[in-house]
Amino acid sequence: MSADQAIPRQRFDWAPLALLGALALVALPLIQSPSSWATLTLAGLAMGLIIFIIASGLTLVFGLMDVLNFGHGLFIAVGAFVATTVLGSLGGWVHTPMLGSNLAAVALACLMGMLAAAAVGLVFERVLVKPVYGLHLKQILITMGGMIIGEELLKMHYGAQLVPQPLPEALRGSLLFGDVALERFRLLAMLVGVAVLLALLWVLNRTKVGLLIRAGVQDREMVESLGYRIRRLFVATFVVGAALAGLGGVLWGLYQQGVTPRIGHEVNVLLFIVIIIGGLGSTAGCLVGALLVGLMANYTGFLAPKVALFSNIALMVAVLLWRPEGLYPVARR
Repeated sequence: MSADQAIPRQRFDWAPLALLGALALVALPLIQSPSSWATLTLAGLAMGLIIFIIASGLTLVFGLMDVLNFGHGLFIAVGAFVATTVLGSLGGWVHTPMLGSNLAAVALACLMGMLAAAAVGLVFERVLVKPVYGLHLKQILITMGGMIIGEELLKMHYGAQLVPQPLPEALRGSLLFGDVALERFRLLAMLVGVAVLLALLWVLNRTKVGLLIRAGVQDREMVESLGYRIRRLFVATFVVGAALAGLGGVLWGLYQQGVTPRIGHEVNVLLFIVIIIGGLGSTAGCLVGALLVGLMANYTGFLAPKVALFSNIALMVAVLLWRPEGLYPVARR
């Protein structure tokens, strides 16, 4: 018997992806206008991919480190505010209609936002998270406290008011495909989200580091017994997750065209909804959960703005009634 025959391959579960299609199909007759439905769907996918960038690091931290980091929003805010500083200093690159200069400015802002968030994440993990490994209640309290302190420090430096974050000149406006509109920046956000997804899938599935991360999610003690220093891997994972949050913060600030010290606090609720829907530690679940949240927010915002704030909570409840462990629970792999 060959090795392939001895180890049966688990079939990919397509049901969560079918749920995405079902949500879109249910919304179509409610919206009535096909062009409006297509525009909202593209906007929802763009929003979902930005949320995925932010949440992907958090879901790895949950799955691998078993850390309830309620301070993840701080890294979002750091990335967003660093981007305002960088883009503000590159006025010549931002206020020109040349696409190349605009993309270079956004790329530099993303890089600096990621580096700043990674540095804050390293200090956050060493000072606040390290002493409370395995203590979930203390993790919640201390990480929330860390985020509050971080927000106050940002207020001291940048002020408590909204800081405008206008889009670069060439990224304003929309591309028209008949009656369907797609904002230029949302297209860029979608491309960045897909790039992050492909990079994560490659690292997790094609590299030794990814193998250790997935093994650590499954059985941390076994990885340690093989001689690997899982603690260092934990720290690196936490820092990468913070960097991804910083990248998402830059994109979210541009998406909202404004930044406040509470930007991370406001996004935190969506992040936890996403990782609970997707299944703790699951990259695929994080992606599907983020897309569901993005689509639901845009559809309900158009159809019933008053219930838009509660629509994603209702979505989470419905998914958990169907699959209590999330769409792609790691325990099943």
